[in-house]
Amino acid sequence: MSPMTTIAAGIFKAKCLELMDEVARTKEEIVVTKHGRPVAKLVPVQGAKPRPLYARATRTVVHVDTDAFAPENDLWAIADE
Repeated sequence: MSPMTTIAAGIFKAKCLELMDEVARTKEEIVVTKHGRPVAKLVPVQGAKPRPLYARATRTVVHVDTDAFAPENDLWAIADE
């Protein structure tokens, strides 16, 4: 087991997002210290499954043939003739 990484709170504040990515990648804990005393621990989530790539897509494009709705293409009017 490797020694636990410690980091000062001020540095943690400046690099929080990078450190979160590192913990997720390495699965190693980081202890946050204030004035040399441990105050918090950043740990990887156990059993978390990444969302599939397709679940991140939130935009759908729909193409509509507007000519199909033109009055001269009204099928009910043609059937009545």
